[in-house]
Amino acid sequence: MNVQPSASEPAAAAAVSVPEAVPALDTAGPKDPGPATGPGRGAALVPIVLVVAGGLSVQFGSAVAALLMPKAGALGVVTLRLAAAALILLVVCRPKLRGHSRADWGTVVAFGVAMGGMNTLFYQALDRIPLGIAVTLEVLGPLALSVFASRRLINVVWAGLALVGVVLLGGGGFDRLDPVGAAYALGAGAMWAAYIVFSARTGRRFPQADGLALAMVVAAVLSLPLGIWESGAKLTVPSTLALGAAVAVLSSVLPYTLELMALRRLPASTFAVMMSLEPAIAATAGFLILNQALSTTDALAIALVIGASMGAVRSQTGARKKRKKG
Repeated sequence: MNVQPSASEPAAAAAVSVPEAVPALDTAGPKDPGPATGPGRGAALVPIVLVVAGGLSVQFGSAVAALLMPKAGALGVVTLRLAAAALILLVVCRPKLRGHSRADWGTVVAFGVAMGGMNTLFYQALDRIPLGIAVTLEVLGPLALSVFASRRLINVVWAGLALVGVVLLGGGGFDRLDPVGAAYALGAGAMWAAYIVFSARTGRRFPQADGLALAMVVAAVLSLPLGIWESGAKLTVPSTLALGAAVAVLSSVLPYTLELMALRRLPASTFAVMMSLEPAIAATAGFLILNQALSTTDALAIALVIGASMGAVRSQTGARKKRKKG
């Protein structure tokens, strides 16, 4: 990954939809070339395929993590994922430890805390409620950040649409959902919003992907005591370690790479709209791997939240274009 020192406005819009893409979105900053340029229609489809592949990788990785939880526990899975991802990123990025100010380190630590909190809360939710619903509730965090940051009336409409979706998911009161699992998912959404903010700041302070690698180490160190407390020696079982590494690759390393490749040829705003489809991808992964079927009401609720996320990103992008023309 090649994170630029400063974040662009399109990157800020795209950050509303997906946390793990934010470091890559900063890459698109001043050098974002816009739509794919290549011979024919096939070249234009390549970045779209990469984005979809990245989304599939993240959500199917979460499904694999759900299968691993009976062996290692939710906290143990978080530890395995973050530790494996940290090791891989350290080897690939080889971040420099010298030459950073106290403020730089404070930012990267905050980024790591947000990352660790987001993963811990999300996997606690995944242990209690279906994957598609967990991701749908989680995406409300970035959506709320979008509404707050934009301060535009139209985004209040999008927030209302998302709220209707949430009410439908809860059947009018969350009685049919595990309330603790729903609370964990909403908490993960709040940490997702914090992740977005500190990811952008880290990208401005650290070259390339150094900040991401160091933040991943912070997150892994923070999660380690919890994983050991819950799972202990279970984390050292070879099959468990292998699945943990698979989750790290599917949910972190591979998506980062695919998203970076896509953003070199795709506008960040288009990327953000596509990533708003994450809840639908998650629901599909939950159905295919975990046999988590959704009711018609659940599907409608997820569609409403997806529509609200897309609308929020599009309205932000449209407002920026109008300001530039003016």
